[in-house]
Amino acid sequence: MARETVSGYCWPQSVKNSEQVKIHVSSAGSRPVHIEVARIGARREVVFESRDVACGDHATPQDAASQGCNWPVAVSIDVDPTWRSGYYEVILEIDVEDKVRRDYAFFVVRPQPGARIVLALATNTWNAYNDFGGPNLYTGGTHVSYQRPMSAGYLFKPPGKGRRVTGTGAPDPQNAAHVGYISLNHLSEYAGSAGWPDWELPFIEWAEKEGFDVSVCTNNDLAEHPEVLDDASLYLSVGHDEYWSKAMRDTVEAFIARGGNAAFFSGNTSLWQVRVEGDDHDVMVGYKGFFKQDPLMGTNREREVTTLWSDHILARPENEMTGVSFTRGGYHRIGRNITAGLGGYTVHRADHWIFSGTGLGYGDVLGSGATVVGYECDGCEFTYRYGLPYPTGEDGTPKNLEILGTCPTQHFTRESAPRTPKPGVPSEQEYIASRVFGTHDVAAIDRIRFGHAVLGIYTNDAGASVITSGSTDWAHGLAQRDSQIEQITRNVLNRLSTTT
Repeated sequence: MARETVSGYCWPQSVKNSEQVKIHVSSAGSRPVHIEVARIGARREVVFESRDVACGDHATPQDAASQGCNWPVAVSIDVDPTWRSGYYEVILEIDVEDKVRRDYAFFVVRPQPGARIVLALATNTWNAYNDFGGPNLYTGGTHVSYQRPMSAGYLFKPPGKGRRVTGTGAPDPQNAAHVGYISLNHLSEYAGSAGWPDWELPFIEWAEKEGFDVSVCTNNDLAEHPEVLDDASLYLSVGHDEYWSKAMRDTVEAFIARGGNAAFFSGNTSLWQVRVEGDDHDVMVGYKGFFKQDPLMGTNREREVTTLWSDHILARPENEMTGVSFTRGGYHRIGRNITAGLGGYTVHRADHWIFSGTGLGYGDVLGSGATVVGYECDGCEFTYRYGLPYPTGEDGTPKNLEILGTCPTQHFTRESAPRTPKPGVPSEQEYIASRVFGTHDVAAIDRIRFGHAVLGIYTNDAGASVITSGSTDWAHGLAQRDSQIEQITRNVLNRLSTTT
C-alpha cells in the first residue's frame, strides 16, 4: 500500500516583493493541510501560517517528470514588501492516524536594489536530479519540469551518519553509510547529489551569523531577471552547481567582464549546458549523453546543444569563466576513487591574501578535518616551475590563475565506477576525452587521467577577482566550524563584497 502523505510545489519559484506565490498541493484522502512558510537564514523566521487548508487528492500524471503535475492552487501568498531576499521554506503537514506526515516546498524572494552579495541557488541541478514522478536526467529523461514537488531529501534531511554522499575514509571507504542512510530515511537515491540541505543551507546560515547580508536568487533568475546582479559586488555559487543555460552564463560572464567579483565555492560547476523551454519557462532540457538527438544538432543553433560546455562542438569551456573544469578534475572520496585521500588542499602560495589570519604555511593541508575536498571536483591543466604549479592555459583556464591549493582527483573508469558501464558503453573517462578532444584514444585519455581539485583565483582586465574552490564540499567546512575555512570565507566575503 502506498504511504499516505502530502506533496506540493510553489510557482513561480522566485518572486520579488509585492508579487504572489501560489502553492499547489495534493493531500492523501483530501485531508486538510497545515501550511507554514519561514525564511531560513541565521534564524528561522515564520512569515505565514494557515491551518486546515482545503486540498484535494490529486493523481501524479504519467508525464509529471517532464511536463509537471498541473495540480490546482491550494493557497496564494502575497509577498510582503518587508520580506527580505532569501530562501523561504514551505512546510506542508497532514494528520494520518494520529501521525504527522510532512513534505517541503520552497520559493525564493529575489534581491532588492542595492544588494551587494547575491547567491544563486543551484536549482537547475536540483531539478536535473529530482526523480519525482518519473525519470530524471540520470535515468533516461531529457526534459524535466520545475512544476512538481521535490523528492524526499532535496529540501530537508534528518541528521544521522551517512548524510553526506562524500566518504569520510576508513572505516567506510565505499560510503556504505550513505546508502544505508538513504534507505533508512526513505529518501531519493539521488538526494546525496543535489539539493538545499548539504550546501547552500549551511553556507547561508554561517554567513548571516557572521553578519553578512546575503541575497538569494535561483539559477533561472540569472537568465530571466539579470538585474539581480545590477548592484552586486560579489556573485556566489555554492555546492553542486552543474547545469547552466546559455542565458545564465551570459549574465554571469557579463557581470565579471564589467568588474563584478565572483566566488565559486562549488564544484562540477557549469559542466553541462541546458535550455529552459515551455510557455512558462518551466521545463529544463538536457540531452547530455544523448546530445545527438537534440533537435538543435545540425542547425544554426548548434552552439545551444545540451552537451558539455567543454565539448568541442560548443568550444566554450567553463574554465574561461570559473578558472577550472570538472573535465580536469573528477572525484575524491567517492565510489572507488581516492577513498583514503586527504580530503583537503595542499597549500602552495600561503602568502596570498585569502590565507590571511589562518596560520597556514606552504605545504600545509587545509580543510581535511571537515573533508572539504570531496564528491565532485574541478581543476585545470597545469605544470610545475621551481616547485609551484602554473596553469598552461591549454584548456581555457586564464593563464594568470594563481593556483593556491590542490588535491588529487580522478574520473570514473570502468573499474572504479559505482555502476559498471555496459559493454560498448564508454566509461566516464572515455566519454569526457571523446567530447573534449574528439577521440578517446590513449593519448587523449592520458590528458585527463589524473586530475586535481584546484583552489585558485584570477583577476581580469576590469579588475574583477574570480575565486574557485574546485570542490562541491567547501560549505561542509563552515558547517563543521573549521576555523581556517571560516577565516578564508570571511576574507573573501569581506574583501570582494565591497569592491567592484
